[in-house]
Amino acid sequence: MKKLLFLAAMICCHLSSFCQEYRAAAEQGDAEAQFQLGNCHLNGDGVPQDYAKAAEWFRKAAEQGHAGAQCNLGWCYATGTGVAKDEAKAVEWYRKAAEQGHADAQYNLAYCYGTGNGVAIDEAKAVEWSRKAAEQGHAVAQFALASCYGTGNGVAKDEAKAVEWYRKAAEQGHADAQCNLGVCYENGTGVAKDEAKAVEW
Repeated sequence: MKKLLFLAAMICCHLSSFCQEYRAAAEQGDAEAQFQLGNCHLNGDGVPQDYAKAAEWFRKAAEQGHAGAQCNLGWCYATGTGVAKDEAKAVEWYRKAAEQGHADAQYNLAYCYGTGNGVAIDEAKAVEWSRKAAEQGHAVAQFALASCYGTGNGVAKDEAKAVEWYRKAAEQGHADAQCNLGVCYENGTGVAKDEAKAVEW
């Protein structure tokens, strides 16, 4: 028990030391350090959890063009974490990060277009941004894109492409994609019927 407490104390000291290093660099304007310090405050790693400070540091990094910070600041606005909830601002920051190729931001922007959160619903744009994230290996985006192909939302219905994208997400361990891929094999939707593969997935 004492050894566990000692290890926990060592880990806390280690995290605190890292956060102090981040703070020194962040205060000198280093965008990556500002982003990491924001994460420290967001998660309570090495510093007291403080959502307002997390958002503050994310903003400093985001304004310097840091894509990860832009995405996280968008999330803060989307959820009202450390800032007043503002879905339009969430979209604004997601877009900045998405245009830099940030996969999480691309998926989040796609989600906003698909649901109308902070922006008018546009299923074609939801597909466009889902595809960008999916092509980077983002499993949730791959599942979303597969669903669009399966239903014809925002794109011409194509059950074979739905299977293709379900498979990519399924192979990454996405449970819903695995289930849907199994159903496709069971029913012969977009793929040759194969009950053994249906059971496998």
